[in-house]
Amino acid sequence: MRRNTMPNSESPVARLFTPIRLRLWARLRLLRVRLKQIEPTNQIVLWLIAIVVGVVTGHAITLFRAAIPFLQTIFYGTTDEMIHTVAGALPWYLVLLIPVLGGLIVGVILTRFTPDGKARGVADVIHAAALGGGRVNRRVGIGSALAALVTLSTGGSTGREGPAVHIGAVIASWVSDRLKAPDVAARDILGCAAAAAVSASFNAPIAGALFALEVVLRHYALHAFGPIVIASVAGAVVSRIHHGNVTEYALPVHTLGFYQEMPAFLLLGVVCGLTAVVMMRTIFFAEGIGDRVQRLLHIPRWLRPAVAGFVLGLIALEFPHIIGVGYETTTLALKSELALTTAVIFAVVKVIAVAATFSGHMGGGIFSPALMLGALTGTAFGSIAIDVFPSVAGSQGLYALAGTGAVAAAVLGAPISSTLIVFELTGDWQAGIAVMVAISSASVVADRLVARSFFLTQLERDGLKLAYGPQDYLARTLKVTHVMRLRGAENGASDSACWELHRQGAYLRRNDTLEHALPLLERVKGSFLPVVDEPAEEGGEPELLGAVFHVDALRAYSRCLEDELREEHG
Repeated sequence: MRRNTMPNSESPVARLFTPIRLRLWARLRLLRVRLKQIEPTNQIVLWLIAIVVGVVTGHAITLFRAAIPFLQTIFYGTTDEMIHTVAGALPWYLVLLIPVLGGLIVGVILTRFTPDGKARGVADVIHAAALGGGRVNRRVGIGSALAALVTLSTGGSTGREGPAVHIGAVIASWVSDRLKAPDVAARDILGCAAAAAVSASFNAPIAGALFALEVVLRHYALHAFGPIVIASVAGAVVSRIHHGNVTEYALPVHTLGFYQEMPAFLLLGVVCGLTAVVMMRTIFFAEGIGDRVQRLLHIPRWLRPAVAGFVLGLIALEFPHIIGVGYETTTLALKSELALTTAVIFAVVKVIAVAATFSGHMGGGIFSPALMLGALTGTAFGSIAIDVFPSVAGSQGLYALAGTGAVAAAVLGAPISSTLIVFELTGDWQAGIAVMVAISSASVVADRLVARSFFLTQLERDGLKLAYGPQDYLARTLKVTHVMRLRGAENGASDSACWELHRQGAYLRRNDTLEHALPLLERVKGSFLPVVDEPAEEGGEPELLGAVFHVDALRAYSRCLEDELREEHG
């Protein structure tokens, strides 16, 4: 027998590290096995993953935060803290053309990275948690983050929290895929990343954890609470290492001196709730107008953000406060340095600018615009309250502070995390009663007029109704072909009975789900419905695949609900 005399293709260095590589691979495989065995009472592995995800997400968001002022300095010569003042002194053609240039870049990015040329945000992450197995499309997520970075740096009137959460979701999805995590664990990892993203973006670890539970996962499962809190703290630690333990807004101390003001803050909440509804409906109306104009004028997808940039540039010529996240104007409102007329005009123009940015399919989030609009609304309300009741009304800045939380809570559909975000952004815990009262009434008003929140309304406009809980949307996840009894099965339906129902128009198609099947079964009052495959050519004969029995459909739907409740309460 001939001996193989070929030399070993590995270098000495490679042979040296081969045992280490093999050990690491073995550890990774063991981690995958352990992850699949995670139970609510044994979460040590998930907690370790939460720390890693929190740290990695924290660094990613820190880099994203640093990139925004870096690019703003290139385009405008200053960062967001002074961009409104500086932009007002720039030549008019620069103020007009910078958003157009940004829109062109965004259009190219989104056309390349997304299937429909739209930037994604928190709504996409909520959809991933509910129906996507805890995973987002990573390519779309990366493209949306790049688009948001350019939008925020070149005059777009949005915020950074949406892109931050989406960046965290991309990281979580990558981790879940590498570990082959089951859907339950993947959703928890997604929640960890969302919490760390908010925490690192706003230096708000408490609000970050509650945001992930209240907005993204939309439940407070105990098995998810621990890892999410750990990830949120990890993200905050990373943020404080790089930025220090500072709040986003430095404010004078507010104290609530007169409890007679409580009705005023309750009324402020109603006004803020209506303001939030106006902003949300204006955004959706503008998106519809943008779609119609695009179809009518045959505007290519890559050019639509540039058109929106042109509109933003025109607005910024007269009102440069619409540029970017809006920290400068928000701070002025919180410090009571804006007059009534100025605050009202700024609020109206801000709503138009935010609507133009979203209708142009540019990137960015809704939270920072909501904070700014709330501060302007609270300032205007406080100015009127002080003039009408000078002996009772307190600080105008306190009304502005309560307004930020009220509009944000109404837009996000998250009263608890919005309350805590306001506290952590400002460091002002003395005004807690006023903020909570305003948020409570604002949330009630908005809940009656929109589908629970801006994000859930976005999903509903795309045909995904998640606002009313799993009992409403789980039936859409089950195809009839997964629960039907095959044609010819012993316990199946006879061909003659199936074709008779088909002739009556009582049948299901291959791609139908239980959302369509269950109401039809109730109407027909029968025990089953046939499932057919429609012919590819007109006039062809359909193929009978089998039948869905009412008892099987109900059993499958019940099992899905049980799994959902087990995940939430397990």
